[in-house]
Amino acid sequence: MPKPSPQAAMARFLSSMTVLGTLLLALGGCATAIKPHAETGAPMLGFQNKALHPGNGGELIAPDVLMPGDIILTAENGLNSVGIRLITLSPVSHAAIYMGNQQIAEAVGSGIRIRSMDAMLGDEATVVAFRHPDLTAGQAVRINTFVAGHEGKKYNYLGVMLQAPFALERRLCELPLVPSLVRDFCIRGIAAVQLGLGRNDQFFCSQFILEAYRSAGLPLTDADPRLINPGDLLHMREGDVPSIMIHKPLKYVGHLKAAPLMVAAEQLRQ
Repeated sequence: MPKPSPQAAMARFLSSMTVLGTLLLALGGCATAIKPHAETGAPMLGFQNKALHPGNGGELIAPDVLMPGDIILTAENGLNSVGIRLITLSPVSHAAIYMGNQQIAEAVGSGIRIRSMDAMLGDEATVVAFRHPDLTAGQAVRINTFVAGHEGKKYNYLGVMLQAPFALERRLCELPLVPSLVRDFCIRGIAAVQLGLGRNDQFFCSQFILEAYRSAGLPLTDADPRLINPGDLLHMREGDVPSIMIHKPLKYVGHLKAAPLMVAAEQLRQ
């Protein structure tokens, strides 16, 4: 009997995790943090925001608004994307980085690749961009140099496989009212056990983003890049509650594409 391809094995594994992921949608934790009220400054409890659509205070933008180094988060309608979103309790399932000249870089099953923004927009149902407020032009060049040096390298299949059980166990750390420092320590502790020692020459999508920023001297977090999933990158945005400690929140740039229901929500507001 022929051995199944890594892509087929991954699809079957994610399918088997769908039921468990659905249960976690009802029972999973929701990270919280004490934050000052925008007007009064009084302390208030902030909850992790899982909403992601232009109708939620966002806007639709054109690709020419993007700058090199912008982080692109996406979701599609395929089995892999749905499975990842269920397991990670997130509206996004993939991450890429904008290189300029209408090109993005990403880690996919075939390895690290560079492709056009048009190709990504044609494949994905939701495409949203975020920007690090301190990223300089020189650091963006270093990110692109990192990408060029890793183009064609293999995908981190083992890291993705280990992400599934880790994503389930870490829910215990993200229960409401768990303090940020305790949550961060808890997640890193589980990661040390679940993820073990991995290779640093293979990457999955969000890990690739973290490593690219580290190479530019602008780490998003001190946490191991192998424990970060696309949903974690989403929660690093301004006004949200990150699951692990970060250096600086990301700024929302806009949606390059939104699913039909998301576009409808935006139209209803006009």
